[in-house]
Amino acid sequence: MIHFVWPWLCLALPLPWLIRRFTPATNTAEQAALKVPFLDDFSIAQSQQVTRSNRPWALWLAFAAWCLLVLACTRPQWLGEPIEQGISGRDLMLAVDLSVSMEEKDFIVNNQPVDRLTATKAVASEFIERRSGDRLGLILFGTNAYLQAPLTFDRKTVQILLNEAFLRLAGESTAIGDAIGLAVKRLKAQQTESRVLILLTDGANTAGKVSPIKAAEIAAQEQLKIYTIGIGADEMIVRSFFGSRRVNPSRDLDEKTLTAIAEKTGGRYFRARSTDELMQIYQLLDELEPVEKDKQFFRPRNELFFWPLAVALFLAAMIAFTRLRLK
Repeated sequence: MIHFVWPWLCLALPLPWLIRRFTPATNTAEQAALKVPFLDDFSIAQSQQVTRSNRPWALWLAFAAWCLLVLACTRPQWLGEPIEQGISGRDLMLAVDLSVSMEEKDFIVNNQPVDRLTATKAVASEFIERRSGDRLGLILFGTNAYLQAPLTFDRKTVQILLNEAFLRLAGESTAIGDAIGLAVKRLKAQQTESRVLILLTDGANTAGKVSPIKAAEIAAQEQLKIYTIGIGADEMIVRSFFGSRRVNPSRDLDEKTLTAIAEKTGGRYFRARSTDELMQIYQLLDELEPVEKDKQFFRPRNELFFWPLAVALFLAAMIAFTRLRLK
């Protein structure tokens, strides 16, 4: 359907008639006589006046141009069919570790060994894509914690910002407590019944001003549920000049603290030793029950004002060109 944003501007339609009706007319004959005092020139001026008076189509063109100009000023729009938007009511924040330990290549993606951050991006991007109806945010942390994306329904932007993150962007250490504190700060002001933080790390808290347990206690007071994910393989084979040996690349992972954080906030701790396990964890997180809200609808709008405006300018140009030729 067509919708007019400012329909009251139609009141300007009779404005040219009102000006013509209530303003005094000029005596063109007297002006012509004063301007050309010779008889021959006066007859030429009279013939031009008669010619102009016999052009009613120019008046109708001017009136049509005025009507189209007023129509353009009312800002017509084409409203599409209402589109229902699914809103779950959940505010979900992702916190991703970018410390130096995340460069350990103990994950496999597409049959190629990749670092932990690359595997996280691949799996978390698919998770973000499935979170239709949630407001998503992104926190990146290392030595410091930064809000990379505030809460938004724009999942595509959150995906892009996650995929653009790189190691050491926030420093080389791991500030788990500061990441939780930042999430609490950003989520506590939101009037929603479900607030969730998914925190992914491969180490222990080695930086920051707030301890992870203290931050978890504050999060519990603000009813923020935290799901923690410990990422990293239990063992990998390292080849060197002296041969091969098995090492534990996740020896620095503080599972005890991550479990305590989840338990204090009513969440759960997950352990991801491979890409498949990480995918299974995010699929489990997909099963969180949404909080239903009233349905919201969106109607796409397409502006139409430029069509009558273009025709009005074309008619005005025709009138001006005709008058110039007759002078």
